[in-house]
Amino acid sequence: MAIDASGVKIEDRPFDQVRQEAIDQLIMNYSHGIISAEAFERRLDVATDAKSHQELIDVVADLTLLPDHQYQQQRQRSFSPRYQSGNDTRNEKMLCVLSSNQQRGQWLVPAEIQVTNIVGSVELDFSEAVFQHQHIVIKVQNWLGSLNILVPPQVNVVSNMTNVVSSCDNQATSLGDRQAPQIVIEGYSILGSLEINLKRTMKEKFNDFANQCRAMFGLNKP
Repeated sequence: MAIDASGVKIEDRPFDQVRQEAIDQLIMNYSHGIISAEAFERRLDVATDAKSHQELIDVVADLTLLPDHQYQQQRQRSFSPRYQSGNDTRNEKMLCVLSSNQQRGQWLVPAEIQVTNIVGSVELDFSEAVFQHQHIVIKVQNWLGSLNILVPPQVNVVSNMTNVVSSCDNQATSLGDRQAPQIVIEGYSILGSLEINLKRTMKEKFNDFANQCRAMFGLNKP
């Protein structure tokens, strides 16, 4: 059995932790050429969609190569949000009236963002953003407008919006760990829409990381 079964029995361990161990072992074995790209894709589908511990045990049962220190360091670099030391407590205000406003790229995220959107379109893309704070608040006043928020998988997002004849769709709830930044969205939307989406899904992120590992261990991308 490739997953460590010593200590606490596998059924009593946190399911997401066991899933991550299985995915790490899949990536490690794929990056060393032990399983093919097709087998990796198929097994990754099983691991990401698994509903039981046994499915995770079975998907790596024949794999003996375990993640080493070099792999763990590379994973930490790839999956950790960008942080910059500092004590910037500024509030950033965005006003959008009958227009569009986008914030993208490697921008420095303030502790608080106030968005006033009146019949406009606002996009906040956090996928390459640089964080100084673990807790970020976005205060929204949205009238007949659309607000689209894009986040990387390692960032937690909580929506506390009040909606009046509006829609709010959060597809990025609590996907990061406890040390990851948390974005709290609060305020109201009247006859508007708020969408919170992952810039890339976790499966896409794992695929990209697996190919990075193949290059790191001297194998070309298939």
